[in-house]
Amino acid sequence: MRRLFNTFANARLRAQIVKEFFSTLRDPRSRLVVFAPPLIQLLVFAFATTLEVRNANIAVYNHDAGHWSYEMEARVGAAEFVNKVYTVQSPDELRGMIDRRQVIAAIDFPSDFSRNIAAGRTGTAQVIVDGRRSNAGQITAGYLSAIAADVSAAARKDTPRASPVVVRNWFNPNLIYRWFVVPGLSGILVFFSALMITALSIARERELGTFDQLLVSPTTTLEIIVAKTVPALAIGAVLGLAMIAAGAFAFRIPFTGSFWLLLPSLLLFILSVVGIGLMISSVSATQQQAILGTFAVGVPAVLMSGFATPVENMPEVLQWGAQMIPLTHFLVIVDGTFLKAMPPADILANTWPLSVIALVTLTMATLLVRSRLQ
Repeated sequence: MRRLFNTFANARLRAQIVKEFFSTLRDPRSRLVVFAPPLIQLLVFAFATTLEVRNANIAVYNHDAGHWSYEMEARVGAAEFVNKVYTVQSPDELRGMIDRRQVIAAIDFPSDFSRNIAAGRTGTAQVIVDGRRSNAGQITAGYLSAIAADVSAAARKDTPRASPVVVRNWFNPNLIYRWFVVPGLSGILVFFSALMITALSIARERELGTFDQLLVSPTTTLEIIVAKTVPALAIGAVLGLAMIAAGAFAFRIPFTGSFWLLLPSLLLFILSVVGIGLMISSVSATQQQAILGTFAVGVPAVLMSGFATPVENMPEVLQWGAQMIPLTHFLVIVDGTFLKAMPPADILANTWPLSVIALVTLTMATLLVRSRLQ
């Protein structure tokens, strides 16, 4: 501990930290590149990243001349998720519209659809879904099934009855998708920002030739690691807090948890990412290699983090791998802090893995930098 304190108090280290800040933020374009893209991406991705189905086009191939097929077609056209309903006259026309992605689904009414309903039998219509858009297609099929159930109830003149099951959504009562997406996006964008800043740090010095000066200087490996870590930690923390503030104030997402528990979790998360970035930078000869390494590590990390698909749905081997990704744990913390006032015990259960990851990655980065200096 005393050695670490002496390291921070070292004037040589302070000079290196200042130099790292200047190398990252020395001109307006660098500052713009560091701060503007993540904030712009948060605004864009918050609206673009959604699994909701809206403005869907539906095709209808109607062999039936009865009332109930036209009733269902009218209700489909009036549904909020539907943009336009196309009436087709042949199976080839229907197939062509799906092939060209003009519609996401089609309804094929048989000639006896209304007659069966009028006779008290079940009217059956075929729903054809574009399987290339499997998730959106299944959601659309569910919406169409709900409309068909309403038409069936109207045909039987059923009286409204209380449902035996009452659905209540905790933490997000109206299922607003942005409440889930924006907190997760803040973690992902901070992850890539901190990873990119540190991945370029040593590679940039090696490319400019200034890394050779470290070989003949009295600088220790610990000083180099600390000097590279502090600016990335500070910049990442500022970006993270800005994105959290944007979620709470710009997107009006309820912030029900403790900020003072989220802040140290954010710093631990950034430290663990900085260690990964320094490992990439230490083995990269050029900045181009560092950028490629960042995406080679970052994209699989996001896919396995549980942002898009639950970790529990992955094979067991990938579930174990996901636990070694800092983003996996931070997404649990930031989502829980925003929406459900996650208790301290649950936050601690996800912060200690971040501490272990940070310790391991920073230690490995130190060993790799030391091997480069020798």
